Amino acid sequence: MPLIELDKVSKTYDETAVPVEALKEVDLRIAKGEFTSIVGPSGSGKTTLLNMIGGLDTPTSGNVKINGEDISTIKSDQLIDFRLRNIGFVFQAFNLIPVFTAKENVEFIMLLQKVSRNDREKRALELLNSVGLSDRAENRPSELSGGQQQRVAVARALASHPSFVLADEPTANLDSDSAESLLDLMEKLNKELNMTFVFSTHDARVIKRARRVVTLEDGKIKSDILQNTNANKS
Repeated sequence: MPLIELDKVSKTYDETAVPVEALKEVDLRIAKGEFTSIVGPSGSGKTTLLNMIGGLDTPTSGNVKINGEDISTIKSDQLIDFRLRNIGFVFQAFNLIPVFTAKENVEFIMLLQKVSRNDREKRALELLNSVGLSDRAENRPSELSGGQQQRVAVARALASHPSFVLADEPTANLDSDSAESLLDLMEKLNKELNMTFVFSTHDARVIKRARRVVTLEDGKIKSDILQNTNANKS
């Protein structure tokens, strides 16, 4: 059974006089452990597709299944709980809480899950250590570089033991060294933890590292290619 399964997913935005078809009967299967990039020009539908997979939006027609559960039909309060338990998010703008320390930001999802304080703190410190930031646990976002903030965001995304992580343009606000370091980290987590990563990106560095590249154009999948990343790195 695929981890992520989209069947004939379409999305039409009709808030304006002229309806916009963002997705048109998209079929997609993503297995556990994949390292996949969703790419395409602006307006191709990749952000909408990521929102469908993440349960942040619902399809006009078609079905989205995560671990076999159809999330396109469940109620909004149940969907919030489902996201908390199953999906980690990494955003372009980091989205850290400014008044929280790095450790508190990582703990936040677990707080919503009602995990005990001791268990929250233990896991947060373990995750910060895994992303190379054990010495910055008590620093607030304003005291961290962009690359460090995005590493905190990755640790936070993993805090809830998610089934997979969605990363929307995760390198867009990073310099080259920070971007490469972040990608090294994500590859490491993918290989060591078998954590599934799905990216929406324009960044050639991310596309080069991906083992699968799904290209969207005008709301449809134009190509779906498996890459030899070892060859790409040579």
